[in-house]
Amino acid sequence: MATKFSEITAADMRSAMIDSQLRTNDVIDPAVVGVMAAVPREAHVPAHLTSVAYMDRAIALGHGRALNAPLVTGRMLVAAAIRPGQRVLLIGSATGYTAALLARLGAEVHAVEEQAELMAIAQSAIADANIHWVAGPLSAGAPSAAPFDRILVEGAIETLPDALTAQLAEGGRLVAARPDGAVTRLVQGVKAGDAITLRSFADMDVAPLPGFAAPAGFTF
Repeated sequence: MATKFSEITAADMRSAMIDSQLRTNDVIDPAVVGVMAAVPREAHVPAHLTSVAYMDRAIALGHGRALNAPLVTGRMLVAAAIRPGQRVLLIGSATGYTAALLARLGAEVHAVEEQAELMAIAQSAIADANIHWVAGPLSAGAPSAAPFDRILVEGAIETLPDALTAQLAEGGRLVAARPDGAVTRLVQGVKAGDAITLRSFADMDVAPLPGFAAPAGFTF
């Protein structure tokens, strides 16, 4: 007999996510673990998917988009090294899960999303004065609010637009993912001058983000 999804089972699932998915895979930063233990991930998926909100793989959200697996989110947050008061540009905020985590870490979040249905879920799931919702093309970012201390790109991208590089402050850090043949690698880099040199730090199954396809023959 199926058990009804409830606040109690959700809390149990969050605990299991931390113990079996995060701590065993290098997500041990106390701040990151703490916010992932507190934010109800089930509030950031469509109602019919709440029972699978904590599974260890991406969840399809429609519109060619997905909510990344908890481990992907955790590793990206650890790499970003968010500090209270930092200004963060989140590209592809979808249903707002990562935006909620960033806000709890004390960041001022500018969350960019181009799918109105996904943004509606996000805005109904969380009301936080530290989150500024930006409706528009993902590749455009939020230039009027730049520069940012951190940029997180919530998906695998083949190219990094110059428009996003320009919005990162000198010495700021960008975390994203990029496809590399049959695998996808999490990458990070610090802006120096007008460039960001990205280096991989983990192989993960990361959902692709539309709008960042490379021209034929392009190599990231």
